[in-house]
Amino acid sequence: MPRTPHLTVPDLTGRRAVVTGGAAGIGLGIVRRLAAAGAEVLVPVRNRGRAEDALAQVRREVPGARVRLHDLDLSSLASIAAFGRELLAEDEPVHLLVANAGVMTPPSRRETADGFELQLGTNHLGHVALVGHLAPLLVRGRAWVTSQVSVAARSGAVHWDDLNWERSYAGGRAYSSSKIALGLFGLELDRRSRAAGWGITSNLVHPGVAPTTLLAARPEMGRERDTPAVRVIRTLSRAGILLGTADSAALPAVLAATSPAASGGRLYGPAGPGHLGGAPAEQTLYRPLRDAAAAQRVWQVSQELVGVDIAAAAHV
Repeated sequence: MPRTPHLTVPDLTGRRAVVTGGAAGIGLGIVRRLAAAGAEVLVPVRNRGRAEDALAQVRREVPGARVRLHDLDLSSLASIAAFGRELLAEDEPVHLLVANAGVMTPPSRRETADGFELQLGTNHLGHVALVGHLAPLLVRGRAWVTSQVSVAARSGAVHWDDLNWERSYAGGRAYSSSKIALGLFGLELDRRSRAAGWGITSNLVHPGVAPTTLLAARPEMGRERDTPAVRVIRTLSRAGILLGTADSAALPAVLAATSPAASGGRLYGPAGPGHLGGAPAEQTLYRPLRDAAAAQRVWQVSQELVGVDIAAAAHV
């Protein structure tokens, strides 16, 4: 078995974290690390069945772990709003938000409950809405918001000509566009927070390449069998060749969200060959993420689409 690089995580006692997509794969690794460092970790999920088993495993591995499930469907704006109301009613600041959940390349175009192309709506717009609804708690917690992008964001651009992919759906390009949009939003969040004094720090991570459920069989997404790509990824990962594991792929997000050496407006990921695996480290921002005008456009358009006003919520 390939070894997971060592990462020292500071004491997080008294800190409250929210991790989307935290019940499996990379997200579960993030939850385990944060819980082991003493954080209270909220894990909002769409389906509680397997998630209960996953968190039970964390509690067995981390005695005293404070982990708790909440209901959340990132592909539904109503569900995101309900989750936001629930946390606002608890009236506890949020110190860490890891925007990790995502879907990847359904073979045919699918829509969210609100009519957005599924990858755009889940990977990007769902997290924009989540930040909007949690903004008062993020400000109170002087939170770190860490957004999981992808090596797929190295090239391409936001698909402005057909943002919702209604005319010519292409799964891979739609995935890349959604992750670039999320990255641009995360960088603009950091810039606006610094300018307005919100106290939120926002940065980006990518996990490299590791075996997860993203490319596995998922009948709910129209994928009845594992893709050939995920079978190759599993083989290479088990052999320790170039790629990471689910555990090692969780480390960039943990470092970016917790390390005193991490900064806002930066990108972190595996430092191995091709940045596909290895220990986490700061990396050069991908070229599509350096477009400040595109970031401002993403900031404005995304909030209009999901019906939030982050600046107004940050001043509540």
